[in-house]
Amino acid sequence: MRNRSIKQGLFLTFLICLTANSLMAQDQNLNVRQDAKFQQLLSERRKISSSATINERYKIQIFSGDSEKAKSELYSCKQQFRELDGTIVFNTPNYKVWIGNFRTRIEAERNLVELKKSYSNAFLIKPQK
Repeated sequence: MRNRSIKQGLFLTFLICLTANSLMAQDQNLNVRQDAKFQQLLSERRKISSSATINERYKIQIFSGDSEKAKSELYSCKQQFRELDGTIVFNTPNYKVWIGNFRTRIEAERNLVELKKSYSNAFLIKPQK
């Protein structure tokens, strides 16, 4: 009886080792051939998409002035409104703090109402190229 369980144990160990060896990851490389025109089309699409998203989006300007004050305003706004992204844009001679990247005017105006509670001079903009 004990001899039989040892044989079964050895058989199961052998079987597990055999299947584990066949289940190893594959070592083959995959080569993908891509037409050069496809890469060109992709780059053109990226150019169109990036310019369309910048021009078709609304933002809220909360500050215009010197660099250090713009940085502090952006930091305090990001602390208060964590869900909105913000950036500093330089337009000679001022640094401007723009908040959000809203697809529709309605969405931007809803957020403007909330931002006006903290930033009374905030207003809606649609940046040009």
